[in-house]
Amino acid sequence: MAQTDVTPASASSSSSTEPARAPKPRKVPRIVVLGGGSVGLYSARRLRKRLGRREAAIVVVDPRPYMTYAPFLPEVAAGSIQDRDVVAPHRRALKHVDTLQGKVTNIDHGNRTIEITPEEGDVYSITYDHLIVGLGSVARTLPIPGLAEQGIGFKNVEEAVALRNHILNRINLASSTWDPELRRRMLTFTFVGGGFAGIEALAETEDMARAAAKNLPGVSQDDIRFVMIEGTDRILPELTLEMANYALAEMKKRGIEFHLSTFLSSCVDGHVVTSTGVEFDSETIVWTAGVKANPVLGTSDLPLDKMGRLMVLPTLQVADEDGNVVEGAWGAGDCAAVPDLYNPGKFCPPNAQHAIREAKVMADNLFQSLKSGPVTEYKHKNLGTVASLGLHKGVAILFGSIKLKGFPAWVMHRAYHVAAMPTASRKIRILTNWFGTYFLRREVVSLGSIHDPRAEFRAVSVPAKPKEAPAEAAKTTPMAPTETNNTEDASKS
Repeated sequence: MAQTDVTPASASSSSSTEPARAPKPRKVPRIVVLGGGSVGLYSARRLRKRLGRREAAIVVVDPRPYMTYAPFLPEVAAGSIQDRDVVAPHRRALKHVDTLQGKVTNIDHGNRTIEITPEEGDVYSITYDHLIVGLGSVARTLPIPGLAEQGIGFKNVEEAVALRNHILNRINLASSTWDPELRRRMLTFTFVGGGFAGIEALAETEDMARAAAKNLPGVSQDDIRFVMIEGTDRILPELTLEMANYALAEMKKRGIEFHLSTFLSSCVDGHVVTSTGVEFDSETIVWTAGVKANPVLGTSDLPLDKMGRLMVLPTLQVADEDGNVVEGAWGAGDCAAVPDLYNPGKFCPPNAQHAIREAKVMADNLFQSLKSGPVTEYKHKNLGTVASLGLHKGVAILFGSIKLKGFPAWVMHRAYHVAAMPTASRKIRILTNWFGTYFLRREVVSLGSIHDPRAEFRAVSVPAKPKEAPAEAAKTTPMAPTETNNTEDASKS
């Protein structure tokens, strides 16, 4: 990492007696990319293809050493794809690009400085000439009683794997209990948020749960209950109402319970209470009700809109409210308010389809700016929308008029997303997973212990024996010299 000099945040205080040395001037401009997700990975790859290492240094900063392809998370949760196959390791996907693993905790664009907090070690800072902000989004939660203690998100691969293991574990435990109330609580799975993430996660895991229950004599299909709570009067707002209603009807046929125009009011100790007065117990509460821009942007001096998103022009250059370009700053993806030129007054939706395309246009524009060339505006007419509703089931709209349902839509969903997955090795691994699942059926084994692998070791470890109490001072302490001399004198006399 020869071109990535770092400065510890405490450097000035630790060497106060020595004069500070000025940093060495860089031979080439440094481009720092915040976030190694879809925006960060694709923009860094494209820039490296267009700029040689003697033309620019590129640094990607992310707390994880890989990019997660989020559209495949529902299939990871359902066991159709292995968890490691939906991530692209930065070291392999970003050749000739420097990577720093750490969390961005402060952005000072005025001084061209980024503060990074690693998982272990001291906070340090790096400088840059050009900045790409692709920090993505985080779950948008609400102060609902019990949500922080009981809920699980669905934003990364770790959460998808945890959800899969948790659901399968609940089914296995329920098959061994004779308490009907406890079994009902274990086998009630609640999802909050009827967008793409929530519906696909719900549909895929419901399919998996029913497949797992077929081999367990202690659990019947009627015992399994999946519940969706959605605040609006419909699901899948990205689809037309006709296609969304089709998806709703198909999932209702499978016994999935929907509560529309309903909000989660409380879930303390797993007791779910809704705004419409419905109450039930559930040991699984999955929160997929929206996202918000990464909150670290609030620590920066970059212009943000009312929703905390980075303000950018259609060219993906950061700009203030008056449209004045902030030199050296670029942004795209979930954390940026990218104008939708095909729908004036609206912004591009925060999904992988737009993020990948925005990243490529942004990288091209940054390259052009370095060469004093013209920049272009990002515009992309949505070619279609696809959604999986479980194994061999789906819904899709292509080119605004072609409507697919069932198996053809499911095939289109898989074909589109495997094509968008970076690196050929990951494409091959995913296809291999799918063929294996088709011929050998999916694995429905719970490995819940992987989330706390030391639990059993702690339970069997023998506690240390308590130290013996010290003997009484009179029995162990030798007589003081003064007392010895007095005794000897007394015997002589």
